Amino acid sequence: MKRLEKTAGARGTRATRGGAMQMLASGLLIALLAACSLDPAYKRPDMNIPSAFKEAPHTDATDASAASAGQWKPAQPSDALSRGEWWTVFGDDMLNKLEEQALEANQDLKAAAARVRQSRAALSSARSAWFPEIDAGFGPTREKLSPASQGLPQNANVPPLTLWRAQSTVSYEADLFGRVSSNVRAARADSQQSEALFRSVQLALQADVAAAYFSLRELDAERDLYNRTIALREEGVKLVKRRFDEGEVSELDLSQANNSLATARAEAVGVERQRAAAEHSLAILLGKTPAEFTFPQQPLVPVTARVPAGLPSALLERRPDIAAAERAMAAANARVGLAKSAFFPKLDITGSFGYESAGLGELFMWSSRTFLLGPFAGTALTLPIFDGGRRKAQLAQARAQFDEDVALYRSQVLTAFREVEDNLADLRLLDDQIRAQGDAVSSAQRAAHLSQTQYREGQVSYLDVLDSERSVLVAQRQASQLAGSQAVATVNLIRALGGGWGDVKASDSTDQVAKR
Repeated sequence: MKRLEKTAGARGTRATRGGAMQMLASGLLIALLAACSLDPAYKRPDMNIPSAFKEAPHTDATDASAASAGQWKPAQPSDALSRGEWWTVFGDDMLNKLEEQALEANQDLKAAAARVRQSRAALSSARSAWFPEIDAGFGPTREKLSPASQGLPQNANVPPLTLWRAQSTVSYEADLFGRVSSNVRAARADSQQSEALFRSVQLALQADVAAAYFSLRELDAERDLYNRTIALREEGVKLVKRRFDEGEVSELDLSQANNSLATARAEAVGVERQRAAAEHSLAILLGKTPAEFTFPQQPLVPVTARVPAGLPSALLERRPDIAAAERAMAAANARVGLAKSAFFPKLDITGSFGYESAGLGELFMWSSRTFLLGPFAGTALTLPIFDGGRRKAQLAQARAQFDEDVALYRSQVLTAFREVEDNLADLRLLDDQIRAQGDAVSSAQRAAHLSQTQYREGQVSYLDVLDSERSVLVAQRQASQLAGSQAVATVNLIRALGGGWGDVKASDSTDQVAKR
């Protein structure tokens, strides 16, 4: 009898060990399947990129480091690097204050920040699938069991029964074939894309504020120019009126002088209209209503931030829009793996434990305890067989989305190069144009002075004086507009480069043109 008991005990021990080994093997198998990711190998697409900017100032350095300064490296987004307060390159205290106000109060930037918080919450939601979900419940149910389910004859009377239940439920989806991990990777890439888009909105806001500020000051310069022109033409009208009263000139000269003065005043009102609209636009960028913001008249003093020689094309890696496009590719790549995992088995582990009884008073008695496990010792393994081509279509859609994001990424890089080249060319050619326009202003002023002298001596008609004065006004206004265009082009170049020159140094990077 003792021998039989020992034999039975040994068998029980072996069965227990066998069950433990089976559970361990099942756990290892699940772990291996969870580590099996179906995401395609992600690689940023290669692009045929020139080694240097075509329009960038060239450097005379011959060493290897200088020679490689303009080479493009495979895209390694650096948009998270601090760009600093790049607008301080202009050395303008008013601009610095406006930039601070915009960063604090601009509504578009606040909306972008809210989108970042949304994406981070979505990532946290995706990560929650790595953990089991536990619920608890309490309440009664009213049910009537069939006689057959109780092993009774068909005509047996089974009265209705009220059951009180208090139980907790645990459910967990095993990460087979990387189903959960792929979704987390996609959500993480989406979150990173949202953060890059936030930095893109931030950079665009900073650049828009600077461009609007310089445009407003350029209009102030035009308004100042018209004020001086109107004052000069009023003096001209007085001169012609005096000569007309003395009988030295005809009424035609007086009419032409009055017409010239009225034209200048009308054009000055047009500049005022443009300035009002520009001031309102700047107010909105600062997060204010136009009624809350008034910008004092401050004519533009031509400034220029010298473009360093040998700008490296790697600066474009700082552009947040390029980083956002790259993160969109990564998210699409992860969703291809997620679509593939739908073709493989899915493992859901569920279970519940609690108490149930026919009366509320006996609910929490030890004899009322109950538990429930799913099939296969707490697992529910489902294998998709037929769905009419739905999973195949979803996989094709995910792959097409990835292809689209690749094309958009490449297009974004090409657009970035075009924007940099455009603004480099603008700055280079604007320097030449401003010098030529300065000569034109000097020549027009000299001609106007000669015509006024000759008019006083009676050698020319007043029409010649008016023509020379119009030439001066046109030349000066064009010079003022070119100065504004140069400031805005510098802002646009910094924006196109992702927020500054990086670590590239230039001895005269903050030089300013002397005041007029």
